[in-house]
Amino acid sequence: MPLKSDTVEAAARTLLLLEELNRHRVASIDILHRATGLPKSTVVRLMKSLCALGYALNDPRQGGYSVASRVKSLSNGFHGDPLVVEAARPWALAFTEQYQWPLAIAVLDRTAVMVRFSTIPYSPISPFHGTINMHLSLLCRALGRAYLAFCPVGERAMLLDMLARSSEPEDRLAADRKRALALLAAVRKQGFAERDPMVEPRSSGTIAVPIVSGGKVLATVGMTYFVSALDRADLVKRYVPLVKTLAANIAGSVESLRQP
Repeated sequence: MPLKSDTVEAAARTLLLLEELNRHRVASIDILHRATGLPKSTVVRLMKSLCALGYALNDPRQGGYSVASRVKSLSNGFHGDPLVVEAARPWALAFTEQYQWPLAIAVLDRTAVMVRFSTIPYSPISPFHGTINMHLSLLCRALGRAYLAFCPVGERAMLLDMLARSSEPEDRLAADRKRALALLAAVRKQGFAERDPMVEPRSSGTIAVPIVSGGKVLATVGMTYFVSALDRADLVKRYVPLVKTLAANIAGSVESLRQP
């Protein structure tokens, strides 16, 4: 017997709210309302349920809600990290330990990239609280652009065709194939991708490069920073080469792990 649509809708709203809550150390009802688009009354009701079930905590002294330790149980059965994520983990952690800025590793997931590993918990200066499992646009986000710009021509054409049929606002550029290809060509020419400057939050930026092995883009790696803290010339001169070297080291580790 199929589930009732209102039952599915309630579950979808609860999961949406829990995903958003996981991106903040503490989130008020207003923050959750604006981020999810759910009515405040719905947010209040669902948050009460999540607290009662042990997935969230309400701390009035902190000004809102935070995730509770029980959320860890939701990932107990997942063992699907690609080999590239395993290879990237020690390199990424070492990078953040040395340079402080957080890194993210993203893999292709249909018409977006999904963040599968992040060093945000190990960075004292991260602009974000958490990005794991976030889906990022192939055309507006640095991690996505790094994939789309450097993947094989045939794959790029297929992805652009799919994006052109998307109703997502961030995919709108795909409808203008000439402009989209010009943007991606510019990314390849400079050797790294950057987030669209109009994407929020504008107080931070990301530089990203592909992790390539066997002529294929396995994943992308990006470093996020505060724009007020780094001059662009210093960013390009110092950090872009470091992130490129990091990507090459990760690709080398992938090859080593593939060896019998």
